[in-house]
Amino acid sequence: MVDAPSLSLSQSLVKRIFDFILALLGLLCVWWLIAIAFMAACLDTRSNGFFVQQRVGKGGRAFKVVKIKTMRPDTMTTTTVTRSGDPRITPLGRFFRKTKIDELPQLWNVLLGQMSFVGPRPDVPGYADTLVGVEQAVLSIRPGITGPATLKYRNEEEILASQPEPERYNREVIYPDKVQVNLQYIRDWTFWGDIRYILQTVFG
Repeated sequence: MVDAPSLSLSQSLVKRIFDFILALLGLLCVWWLIAIAFMAACLDTRSNGFFVQQRVGKGGRAFKVVKIKTMRPDTMTTTTVTRSGDPRITPLGRFFRKTKIDELPQLWNVLLGQMSFVGPRPDVPGYADTLVGVEQAVLSIRPGITGPATLKYRNEEEILASQPEPERYNREVIYPDKVQVNLQYIRDWTFWGDIRYILQTVFG
């Protein structure tokens, strides 16, 4: 039986200190951009410019993730899967998503200790519930803004748009692969590895 991967206490401490300092500095530098994006999103979507959604975090605990809203409110749609060309995404929202400006409010989640800069993306309830055995180690660390699985599937919306059943493909193919990628990330974790993933995310 394969042992579940985990970070040591010292590794977790180094990761948390780095997250806190970088998130604090980041918020001090980009608060004005977040404020502008928020006001623009309010006008663009004619609703609250922040997108707030319950996600599953470390230890399976729920928290509210905060992003800039990029979609028009749609009470008729229940899917959590977003495809390229999704009609719910506004033109300004596409710009925010392409430039990752919509992700900036998550710096607050990182500062609070709900998220990390690098780790598995936080899932909506319903996905983490399917994790069994060793797979549950994915919930042993804080979810991240970016990470190896995020980078591997940076074109996920285009992949899903090409599938006849995107939700099923996400559930049966992409999500299980992300779990394995994230387990390997925990096994191989290094501080400099996190720096590399952040640089890859920023500079593409």
